[in-house]
Amino acid sequence: MILVIAFLSVIAFLVLGISIPLTFLGAAAIIVYCSGSDPMFLLSYGGSQINNVLLLTIPLFVLAGAVIDHGGIGRRLIDSVEKLGFGKIKGGLGIVTAISSAVFGAISGSAGATIACIGSIMSPRLEENGYEKGFIGSLISSCAVLGLLIPPSMSMILYGWVGGQSVLACFLATIIPGILLVILFSTVNLFYAAKNKNIVKSVNSKPVASVQGKKKSSIPALLMPFVILGAIYGGVMTTTEAAALSVIYAIPVAMLYYREMSMGDLRDSLISAGKTTGVIMMMLFSVMILSRLYTMNNVPQMLLKMLTSISDSPAVIMIMINLFMILLGMLMDDTSGVLLATPILLPIVTELGVSPIQFAAIVGVNLGMGNITPPTAPLLYLGGKISGAEVKEMLPHTMRLILFAWLPTLIITTYVPDLSLFLPRLFGYC
Repeated sequence: MILVIAFLSVIAFLVLGISIPLTFLGAAAIIVYCSGSDPMFLLSYGGSQINNVLLLTIPLFVLAGAVIDHGGIGRRLIDSVEKLGFGKIKGGLGIVTAISSAVFGAISGSAGATIACIGSIMSPRLEENGYEKGFIGSLISSCAVLGLLIPPSMSMILYGWVGGQSVLACFLATIIPGILLVILFSTVNLFYAAKNKNIVKSVNSKPVASVQGKKKSSIPALLMPFVILGAIYGGVMTTTEAAALSVIYAIPVAMLYYREMSMGDLRDSLISAGKTTGVIMMMLFSVMILSRLYTMNNVPQMLLKMLTSISDSPAVIMIMINLFMILLGMLMDDTSGVLLATPILLPIVTELGVSPIQFAAIVGVNLGMGNITPPTAPLLYLGGKISGAEVKEMLPHTMRLILFAWLPTLIITTYVPDLSLFLPRLFGYC
């Protein structure tokens, strides 16, 4: 009964358009009322759980992403990727979009920021080279989700914190699935370009020798993810210290080296980061209360019993879990999806013998796929707004990307553990 109440209350609040933090709190209040739990204990529990130094990474990485978004770094990343020679081949700009989104996502950790920055730069260039608006919107929306997978990822920080797992191991688990998606996006793009006679080689493509000045200017932007991740995995810094380093690195690069960020832009970045952090912390407080209620009322055990009554095959149960997470991704952003899914599903998949570190990659791929899956598809609508495409123009191209890129990656990530566990094992995390 509690399981049904928990699920229906969340869905009802979302349908009514209530914000995610209030949805979580409202669902918790209903469960407290129905189960007779002590609300004062739960409030103090929620407050104590978010009093964690690891959560300092959230405002710091959010601020770094906001600074990068305002600092002209995205354009330099695109210049550097295009200089590799992709602009000289038919369909090369699509590959530039995929790789640039992966690198920018690694720096900002935000799908929305990636669409806004990379999408706004690449959309007119792709259209100029003969791409249809529908494909442009679908491609930039799908590629933006790479920010969920390529570390440092906000979603993986939250998954590690809520699930009690090593954040560094979660970062490593999502790298190979993220790279696989880049390869598959690029492949789908090349097939599309080969069949479309309107697409030409990049009209802005230049020999490497003619862009040596740009090459120098792009180095600080390209170094940022390597500096941050190198400091973490080299044992020099903790994740929290590396998040602080990302801010210390990004602000001088944007303001002093590129000189594209004013004090007003910095103020706007601070305000934006503060608002985003406030929403996330409210969600964390709410989800900790919900998580405790789930545990007290044996919700994961009830859900596992329900799933095993349908099938006792772990492979079939994982299909049902994947479908549930895709649905979550359709209804809410990746941060909310991770916070809602992790406390419920992690105990279940652990019982099925799935590694919690592997499940981090499964969660990331599922929620990313859900974010671009119609009919809700929050990122798809944003991509359409940036590219100027109607959703109906984007649907056939989006379904093609889902069928030939997202689904293969999800299947391999779910049923081939070595894909996501290779790097964590290599670094001694599992």
